[in-house]
Amino acid sequence: QHLRIKAFYGTSFNAVKTQIWIAISIYLLVAIIKKRLNLPGSLHTILQILEVNIFEKKPIYQTVRDALKHNSPDCNSNQLILFD
Repeated sequence: QHLRIKAFYGTSFNAVKTQIWIAISIYLLVAIIKKRLNLPGSLHTILQILEVNIFEKKPIYQTVRDALKHNSPDCNSNQLILFD
């Protein structure tokens, strides 16, 4: 459902098929990592976090945990609450 391929880099049948298999493989690897490390958050959220932090040299668990903690609603921010 969240597996989205924005652009194909090749137009031949093999190129398109290869890119689809790579996208599926990445999705499955992230699902395995999520299960083994007991990461909080959805697969979609973890994929977005990894996409932004792809070149950081931090462990995956620490990267995801820090990003989710930073975006939690308990975080003190200057944003006002609309509803109680």
